[in-house]
Amino acid sequence: MKRFLAVALVGAAVMGGAAFAQSTQPADRAAPAATAQPADAKMALKGNWRASKLIGLNVYNEANEKLGDINELLVDKSGKINAVVIGIGGFLGMGEHDIAVSMDKLKFVEEPVRTSSTSTSTTARDTTTGAASTTTTSRNANDWVPDHAMMSGNKEQLKALPRFKYSDYN
Repeated sequence: MKRFLAVALVGAAVMGGAAFAQSTQPADRAAPAATAQPADAKMALKGNWRASKLIGLNVYNEANEKLGDINELLVDKSGKINAVVIGIGGFLGMGEHDIAVSMDKLKFVEEPVRTSSTSTSTTARDTTTGAASTTTTSRNANDWVPDHAMMSGNKEQLKALPRFKYSDYN
C-alpha cells in the first residue's frame, strides 16, 4: 500500500509539474501581444475612392459635354495608377475610340454635372421652367466614388489622339 501511495504521489507531482511548467513561461518567450489599432483607424480611409467604382465613370470637358467614360485603370507593380483608358464616343461600347491618358489629365469632381439644357416641363421634383438644371444622382458624401471626371478637349480632339490597343502592349 505504501508503495502504491508513493507511486501515486510521484505521478501526481510529475503531471502537475509538467502542467505548471506549460502555464508559466518567461516573459521573453511569451507570444507577442496583438497590437491594438487606434480608435480612429477607420477614419484613415475617409475620402478615398474605390478603383472598381471609377470604371464606368463619365468624363466631361469644361463645357460640361460628355466625352466618354473610364474603361480601365492601368496600375504598375507598386500600385501607382500610370494611365486611365477612356472610351470616347461610340454607343454601348460599339465604335468607341479608346485613349490612354495619365492620371494628372483628369480632375475628379464630387458635385453633380451642371447642364445648360432648358426644361419646359414641370414635375414634382423640378418646379423650375427654362432654368439651368443639375444632373442629380443618389450618391452621398461617403460612397467611395466621385460624381464624374473632367478633362480638357472635345470629342474630335480626343479622337485624333492615338488609339489605345491592349494588343500593342502584349
